[in-house]
Amino acid sequence: MLLQKFKITFKDQLVPIYGNNETMEFFHLLCDSLLGFSRVDISLNFDYVLNQKQLEKFENSLERLLKQEPIQYIIGTAYFYGNTFLVTPNTLIPRPETEELVDWIASDNPTKKCTIVDIGTGTGCIAISLAKKLASAKVSAIDFSFKAIEVAHKNAEQNNVSVNFIEKDILIQDKLSDDFNIIVSNPPYVRELEKKEMSANVLDFEPDSALFVSDSDPLIFYRKIAQLIVNTYYSSEKQRLLYYEINEYLAKETAEMLKQLGFHSIELKNDFRGKPRMLKAFWK
Repeated sequence: MLLQKFKITFKDQLVPIYGNNETMEFFHLLCDSLLGFSRVDISLNFDYVLNQKQLEKFENSLERLLKQEPIQYIIGTAYFYGNTFLVTPNTLIPRPETEELVDWIASDNPTKKCTIVDIGTGTGCIAISLAKKLASAKVSAIDFSFKAIEVAHKNAEQNNVSVNFIEKDILIQDKLSDDFNIIVSNPPYVRELEKKEMSANVLDFEPDSALFVSDSDPLIFYRKIAQLIVNTYYSSEKQRLLYYEINEYLAKETAEMLKQLGFHSIELKNDFRGKPRMLKAFWK
């Protein structure tokens, strides 16, 4: 089958679900992943004939998209902060707002010889991006999932950075294991009651453990991480910086919880959509 003929079929079936722009973005990503074709290559190869194996891969991808499976899981990669990351159904797909969190940390600490820990690392996108951006930083990353740690290890190798990955459930820890001066986390924060606002491509395919918390205690991870900082550095005079990606609906509650634990100079920051999605606080 001609690639252009498959493109027509692809659009006919997916545009009613995703719209034209997103459908064409999917097509370009698949052509890059399956054929190594850039957008220019596609336009220059109107008469390219897909062999049987290639056609089967395109048709399989189309079927998965019709079921609203995320394109990142289909091609196995996601783009984040200028780098490519492997993703699997065991890891959350990196989001654009998380890029803003990374950029905030990097902008605040451009030349410092800092020690950073990323708690709940998933693909490793935050830790690895910071390790690439901040050459003098020593970066560690923690996740309770062995399968996520495996993916993160591969991503560090692929992006040519050194990150110390640690498999650990922070909910059962009393203290942090090292002397970190920057602690960052994008933990699970979506309440069960918010599921009705989410699309099927997230609910049906991304790992629940990386997304959801109970309605009764939605700040469980934020509180635990903050308490670990308090427990570990209670008698230290050295300044610690805490950065969170947060639930936009719980921004004030998160800030108040940190204030009650003794954190100060708490700052909320909006993402590119104008929603409060990031927080910075000091512990000293």
